[in-house]
Amino acid sequence: MDALSRERTLIGSDAGLDLEPGKRPTRDEAMAAVRTLLAWAGDNPDREGLLDTPQRVVDAYGEWFAGYEGDPAKELSRTFEDVQGYDDMVMLRGIDVQSHCEHHMAPFLGKAWVAYMPTGKVVGLSKLARLVEIYAKRLQTQETMTMQVADAIEDHLSAAGVAVLIDAEHQCMSTRGVHHHDVSTITTQFRGVFRTDKVLQQRFMDLVTRK
Repeated sequence: MDALSRERTLIGSDAGLDLEPGKRPTRDEAMAAVRTLLAWAGDNPDREGLLDTPQRVVDAYGEWFAGYEGDPAKELSRTFEDVQGYDDMVMLRGIDVQSHCEHHMAPFLGKAWVAYMPTGKVVGLSKLARLVEIYAKRLQTQETMTMQVADAIEDHLSAAGVAVLIDAEHQCMSTRGVHHHDVSTITTQFRGVFRTDKVLQQRFMDLVTRK
C-alpha cells in the first residue's frame, strides 16, 4: 500500500468534502462563513475594519492550506541515478514547518530534519523540502505529518532507510487551554536501516543537534 492510499480523505479532492456529495464550497460561501464567525465572536462584520476581513481570511487559507493541491508522488517521481555509487545518508536539516492543528486550527511552527539511505537513486533536495511543505500545509497532527513524510519517502524512493524528526511549538497549547509557553513537541520516525542500525540512528540524531 503506497503513501497516497494511506492518506486520509482530502478536502476538495475527488474523494473529498461532502457538504453535498463531491461539492467543495465556493469562495463566496467561505467568505460568508468567516462573516458568521466574526459575528459569533461578538463583533460587527459590517464595521469598516472588518469589511475586507472575509476576503483576507479566505486568501490566507488558500496559502496556509495549499498542501491539499500538492501531490507528494509527483514531487518524488523525478530521480537521478548517476550518483557515482553514492550509498550513504542524504539529509536535510532545519526545514521550516508551518502547519495548523486539526483540532483547533491553531498554528504549530517548527523545524523538520529528514534523511534517507538511497538505493541507487536520489531525488532533488528541494523535493524533500517541498514534500514536508505539502503535508504541513494541511490540517494536521504533528504525529500524522511525521508518519506521512516517512511513508512517502519510503514508498516512492525505495529507500533502504528513512529518518524524520519534527520539533514544533503548538499555539493551541500556548495561547489557549493550559497556556504553557516555550514547550516544544518532538516526533520521530525511523524506518529500515535507521530503525535496525542504532549507530546510524545515533548519527542522524547527532546531526540533528549539531550547531
